[in-house]
Amino acid sequence: MTERDAGQAAGQGPDAVEISPSGWVAKQARLYEESGGTKGTTIQGAPCLLLDYRGRRSGTWRRTVLIYGRDGDDYLIVGSNGGSDRHPLWYLNLRDEPDVWLRVGAERFAARAQTLSPEEKARVWPHLVELFAPYAGYRQGTQRDIPVVRLRRTGK
Repeated sequence: MTERDAGQAAGQGPDAVEISPSGWVAKQARLYEESGGTKGTTIQGAPCLLLDYRGRRSGTWRRTVLIYGRDGDDYLIVGSNGGSDRHPLWYLNLRDEPDVWLRVGAERFAARAQTLSPEEKARVWPHLVELFAPYAGYRQGTQRDIPVVRLRRTGK
């Protein structure tokens, strides 16, 4: 399903995005965007953002809702996929197409994604688990290394 965002002027992100097919994600993403970032901004009490990313094969812009933490001015997201043994699709796309758009509250801006090194991840992981306790169980329940991604604002 494609959605055009009337509030997105030139330089404010993609004109059209495909919203996650997951029912609750799609509903929350619409609420977040349509409210201008005043509603739908938490998941189980943790802050969330909208991530617009480009499909690595299709080139289609897609949108999902993700919990985020902070590290200075940067945003941190976790590729937990609910503890699955597979990386979430959004993460696979970010590895190949790291230029993204974020909505955090009322603000929309361009950012660049970078997977944290093991040392950086070890430093921020306790804060992320404090923010959203299920991450600890997700990590224990999979053989996969759950990536943490830094989203740094760019000058677009």
